[in-house]
Order: sequence, then structure tokens, then C-alpha cells
Amino acid sequence: MGVLLDHEPGASVRLSALPEDRPPSSTSRGCIEHHCSVKRTRFIKNMNHTDVPEFLLLGLTDDPELKPILFGLFLSMYLVTILGNLLIILAVSSDPHLHTPMYFFLCILSFTDICISTTTALQLLVNINRENQHISYIGCIAQIGFVLIFVGFENCLFAAMAYDRYVAICHPLRYTVIMTPHPCAMLILLSLLLSTGDALLHSLMVLRLSFCTNREIPHFFCELAQVIKLACSDTLINNFLIYFVGSLFAGVPVSGIIFSYTKILSSILRMPSVEGKHKAFSTCGSHLSAVSLFYGSGFGVYITSAVTDSSRKAAVASVMYIMVPQMMNPFIYSLRNRDMKRALRKIITRIPLSLMRSPALGLFFLYEPK
Repeated sequence: MGVLLDHEPGASVRLSALPEDRPPSSTSRGCIEHHCSVKRTRFIKNMNHTDVPEFLLLGLTDDPELKPILFGLFLSMYLVTILGNLLIILAVSSDPHLHTPMYFFLCILSFTDICISTTTALQLLVNINRENQHISYIGCIAQIGFVLIFVGFENCLFAAMAYDRYVAICHPLRYTVIMTPHPCAMLILLSLLLSTGDALLHSLMVLRLSFCTNREIPHFFCELAQVIKLACSDTLINNFLIYFVGSLFAGVPVSGIIFSYTKILSSILRMPSVEGKHKAFSTCGSHLSAVSLFYGSGFGVYITSAVTDSSRKAAVASVMYIMVPQMMNPFIYSLRNRDMKRALRKIITRIPLSLMRSPALGLFFLYEPK
């Protein structure tokens, strides 16, 4: 069927007319489907954090009978942590005899322990008592950042405390000249800047990841490695940064601690009197115990994650790293320290009698050094 149209004077064009009910060709349909597929693929690839409203924290257990027990246990640990570290801070602040670099670092350590416990334990306690265990995307990224800041800061702080003990034992005559308030403040500031930079690096690298439908985190808080595992985009750079920056960030302070205590041990062995050796060892004993607990529990969590396929078991092991050292540090630094025990007694005498009956407070005074 043809239609003859006048195009110009003296000329004509014949057009072929198609029936109105004729279906589109297979080529046209294939092009349309291909175009939709490309748009859908681009949409998925361009998915960003606004498409991930929240994550689900699976916690430590799904057993409803165990949840009240876990809640009581972790609430007790959290309260002991807060109370013990607050007592350390109050004791150091109120006693002029404790206004020395060693106790200044100890005060900062107690504050850091409170921050670590509050950042992680509160989330665990809240989730145990509610059905909705979701955490927003922004909240999860913020929790990752704060945990990395405080854990990294404590890592550097232990190195600064080891340097303080090195100067006190190996260079006692120059201690008051070297460890003045300005160098101590600079060590704290440098540690905080390094830990904050490390946290910002990892947090910003998580922001570039895309997440698919599986948003369940088998942990009681937003742990960096577990969040990265949920990404459906390439995580090679993120994993590389975890191992490289983690090794560098942990290796340098640990090397500083080992170097300091090597020099300390060498200096102690050269001391002529047994009493002098005992006094030098006693000043380092608390710090060595805290360092061993901190790095030992962290290494235990790493080994547990490497040898087990169960993420829940790794989460349980993380409790030993995230909550136990922070709870034990006040006991470690007070049980065998005469000056600290004396300052704590002054604080306790100002507390009402009803609060003094707490068993947690009594543990500080079970041991009296001779």
C-alpha cells in the first residue's frame, strides 16, 4: 500500500505505510530491554550510603533465656568500669602528691577506658533489651570512627607511659627536666592526632563502599572488618589499609614499649641494692600488667577470628578486648600502689556510707602492700 505525497513542484515521494496493529520488531524490543538493563546496572553501581538506611546488629546470642543473664553481666562490667576509672581520675585530681607525669598519663588512660566502654557497651546493653537491633548507617560509621580513635589513642598512650618509666628509671636525675608538662601534653596531643587520622582514613574509605541487601553484622557493635565484609563493591583497598595501617599503627608503639623495657631491664640489673631493684620493678609492674592485658586480649581476638569460621565466637572473644582490659585497669593500678590507695581512701571517706558498701569499691582495698 502506498501514498503519493507532493514534495516539491514536479516531484513526488512514495511512502510505505505500516498497518497500525503491527507489533514492534524483535530488534526494537531487544534494544529496549538492553537499555533498561543498562540503566538498572548503572543504578546499582551508583548506589551510595543514602541507599543503606541501617544495619542489623546480631549481638552475642538469640536465646531469650540468656539475654537477661548477659544484660546483668555486661551492666555490672560497665558500671564497675565507669566507677573504677572515675575514682582513679578523682584521686589523681584531688591529691597534689599525684600531680606527676606518671599519674597524669594514668588519668588520661582512665578517661580513654570510659570512652571505649561507653562507645561499645551501651550499644550492647540497649540492643539486648529491645527487639529492634538496627543501627543507622551514619550511626554505624560514627561508632567505627570513635572506637578506632579511642583504641588507637590507648595504644599510643601505653607507649608514652613506657617512655615515662624509661626516663624515670634510666635517667632519674634528668626526669624532672625531661618530663615537664609541655612534653607530656605534646605526647598526648600527638597520640590523639595519630589515632584521629587513622580513624578518619578508615571511616572515609568505608563511605565509598556500596552495600547490597545483606546488612546483618554478626557482632554487638559496628566492627570495621565485619562492615567491610558486607560490601558488594571492591574492598581490596580497604583490606589493604586495615593490615598495612594496622601493622604500622600497632607496630611502632609496641616497638617503643619493647625498647623502653629493654633499657629499663638493663638498668635495673645494674643496680647494686636489692631494695632498689624491687622498687624499680614495682613501679613498672602495673604498667606491664596493663600492657600485657591490652595486647594479649587483642592478639587473642585476632587468633580467634583467624582459626574459627563462626563470627559469633569472634564477637564473644571481642568482649575480652573491648570490655575486660578497661574494667581491670583501675584494679591493676590501685591494688599495689600505696600513693593511689591513700588517695582513694580520701575519696572514699567523702562518699556516703550506703555507697561505700558496694563490693566493687571494696576490691580496691583487699590487698595492702607491705
